Amino acid sequence: MADPLWFFLLAIPVVLLVGISKGGFAGGLGTLAVPLLTLMVDPRMAAAIMLPILCVMDIFTVWRYRGDWDARSLKILIPGALVGITVGGLTFSLLNADMIRIIVGVMAIYFVGNYWLVQRTNRQMEAHGHHGLKGGILGALSGFTSFIAHAGGPPLSQYLFPLRLDKTVMVATSVMFFIIVNYAKLIPYAWLGQLSADNLTMSLYLMPFAPIGVWLGIWMHKRVSNRIFYIICYGLLFLVGIKLLTEGMIALL
Repeated sequence: MADPLWFFLLAIPVVLLVGISKGGFAGGLGTLAVPLLTLMVDPRMAAAIMLPILCVMDIFTVWRYRGDWDARSLKILIPGALVGITVGGLTFSLLNADMIRIIVGVMAIYFVGNYWLVQRTNRQMEAHGHHGLKGGILGALSGFTSFIAHAGGPPLSQYLFPLRLDKTVMVATSVMFFIIVNYAKLIPYAWLGQLSADNLTMSLYLMPFAPIGVWLGIWMHKRVSNRIFYIICYGLLFLVGIKLLTEGMIALL
């Protein structure tokens, strides 16, 4: 592991940003955590450190948005997500650190491109209703990418955005989706040995910043433009994605 001081100087703002995203902006920047932390540690360790922190954040966000979620969306998405988590758990041990860097880097670049596409087309996008097959596929993709790198937000958004839900309802639905997904991930993470004493200790040190980030996100929910917040964060995610993809490719070649 890199110097603990430098790791915490990076990890604390990452935890705060993810908490802000989960608390007020539909959680999409959970995608940011593992790529950024992978600049300092093995991506598998980064994912393991973040999972207990995300689980704590989920408790605070579910309480804040209790009862506001769209139950029909959850009924469609959750079964697929559980399938995706299972596939992720069964294939995770087949991947080495450099392969995961490449996967995380590609996902980061793809999610930035997807975000900009949604921003360009969302205003003209025709609203669509619920669709079981589409929800199952996107739910499975969200579950799988969430398992690998806590990056399930973009596939979930691809299902929720066209529904044109109220902003608070969309955040609440995302919050409820991810508390189920993240707590389900604890089982295969423990089975794979990811929740080791060292990783849990690092999680514990960072845990106090989880509720602070969530509280900031709740406070910012009606005060800060989604667009400005995401432009800054997705710009950073794009640069990190390029770096991880390049490093992973060089190591494997």
